[in-house]
Amino acid sequence: MKYLIIGLGNIGDEYTNTRHNIGFVVADAFIFDRKVEFATGRYASVARASLKGRTFVVIKPTTYMNLSGKAVRYWMTKEDILPENILVIIDDLALPLGSLRLRKKGSDGGHNGLISINEEIGTTGYARLRIGIGDNFAKGHQVDYVLSRWTKEEETILLPQIAIAVDIIKNFALVGIDRTMNEFNS
Repeated sequence: MKYLIIGLGNIGDEYTNTRHNIGFVVADAFIFDRKVEFATGRYASVARASLKGRTFVVIKPTTYMNLSGKAVRYWMTKEDILPENILVIIDDLALPLGSLRLRKKGSDGGHNGLISINEEIGTTGYARLRIGIGDNFAKGHQVDYVLSRWTKEEETILLPQIAIAVDIIKNFALVGIDRTMNEFNS
């Protein structure tokens, strides 16, 4: 069984450890946990890991958020992975800081990364792990908020949630989306 895990974010030092890059952070944590490293690949940094007979192809698109679908389509095709074996990790303004919500499929919720993926692969039938980044910003300052760095207080809340997100990725492949949602969404 092969799984495509996509951590969404933007490349470049100016985006490192910003709210919008939480997908990259979780992908990094998963790969660190598996004791492998990312390498430069087409449209993405890519790493391969295995766990109990499952193969994980983990990517961090280098196409920027708005064109993430290009990387997803390429790696999905190259690795011959079906949509039901895809998990996308994204930030979500609509969820409280540190909340984790796993879904089997769904709308893009206005998230530019998901919009791009939906357009490129032609379906919304893939799993997504939404990580709450909160909505503590003044009206009209959403872009500034998502592209700003975490405060020390926010990092304290997020660190344990990142470890849980890594467990969600493992369970997604080992026991399936339904059991993983039942265990972690409660």
